[in-house]
Amino acid sequence: MKKRLLSAAAVAFLGIALQAQKIKFEEYDLPNGLHVILHQDNSAPVVTTGVMYHVGAKDEAVGRTGMAHFFEHLLFEGTKNIKRGEWFKIVSSNGGTNNANTTNDRTYYYETFPSNNEQLGLWMESERLKSGTVNQIGVDTQREVVKEEKRLRMDNQPYGNLFTAVQNNLFTKHPYHWSTIGSMDDLNAATLAEFQDFYKKYYVPNNATLVVAGDINPEQTKKWINEYYGDIPKGTVYPKNFPKDEPITKEKEVTVTDKNIQLPAYVFAYRTPSNKEKDAYTLDMLSSYLSSGKSSVLYKKLVDEEKKALQVQAFNMGLEDAGIFAFFAIPMGATSKDTLQKDIDAEIKKLQTTMISEEDYQKLQNQYENQFVNANSSIQGIASSLATNYVLMGDTNLINKQLEVYRSVSRQDLMNAAKKYLNPNQRVVVNYLPEKK
Repeated sequence: MKKRLLSAAAVAFLGIALQAQKIKFEEYDLPNGLHVILHQDNSAPVVTTGVMYHVGAKDEAVGRTGMAHFFEHLLFEGTKNIKRGEWFKIVSSNGGTNNANTTNDRTYYYETFPSNNEQLGLWMESERLKSGTVNQIGVDTQREVVKEEKRLRMDNQPYGNLFTAVQNNLFTKHPYHWSTIGSMDDLNAATLAEFQDFYKKYYVPNNATLVVAGDINPEQTKKWINEYYGDIPKGTVYPKNFPKDEPITKEKEVTVTDKNIQLPAYVFAYRTPSNKEKDAYTLDMLSSYLSSGKSSVLYKKLVDEEKKALQVQAFNMGLEDAGIFAFFAIPMGATSKDTLQKDIDAEIKKLQTTMISEEDYQKLQNQYENQFVNANSSIQGIASSLATNYVLMGDTNLINKQLEVYRSVSRQDLMNAAKKYLNPNQRVVVNYLPEKK
């Protein structure tokens, strides 16, 4: 068996390079419960201020889905001291950029400014937290914005509702059952009072993490944070007691139609552990081994060599309470679903019975080292990683330890995970078919 050996000099160089990549940070809590993370990097005159709220689609009530994502839009409407329509103008006129995003588990807002405008970014996010405008005109305006987003990204997009179909069937009790964008009927039915209650319930300092990263003076930054955030009243953080789904022990098959497609797609989905567990990292690596790049196992076999699939992919989605591992395939020509299923199952069987080669294993390790470097190559990326690791993983320092977790995943671990989670009786099969005219 061939083994690639690194010279002593190369090993030493790699160690120095990885040590240099260590990200230093400081974290503390204000008396009102706001968690603060500071990362100083004076190599470029930019700073990112971000606030991550531990509220996502899973925190919504049945019949009121889409609320968390709705606030991602609504809280750019303005605040007590920022007039409606002025938020983006203030940011752009001061040389900054901003954005926000929502997942099933959290909502994140951030600005990146030239570092001489750090104070402005801190003030703006404190305004969003303590006095965001939630009124009827904003709700009515953003309802139309979200409706248009759903039409463009999902309802009028080929395969746009496929992942929603997976969620609907892989989870039945847990609120991962619905999509992040939610139901337009639910948003239409929600009253202004319900939107205001959602804001009061979740937008409190002890449900938030403030991250400031970049060209900062930490002592000055702390003074501003205390000035802008210190007097915001503490709220109540509600327990996240979500209903749990029973383990899948028998294969389930469903059919969903889509008017926007001409070719069918087939999904074989498995419910997997929380992203806090090591197995989630292992499954992540398995998905990369199977379908990351044109030299990957599934692409090379089904698309490149045998021409059975137009597209094939294995993906792993880690969530706070559970995960989703799924195979997605669009057949080429007259290839049947059964053929694709047998070929995918054959590759799973190989993983369950034979360890991947040392060469493929090293290739995977290289991929994850590159991903780590790329994810933390910008101040924005570092800020997001720090907040995510604290809010969803419970350990801010994962930004420095995560690569070691991936390195600790062995070839045997990969085989064990395939055996444990990727069995036919543990999956949901989604036949995603063209709608008959």
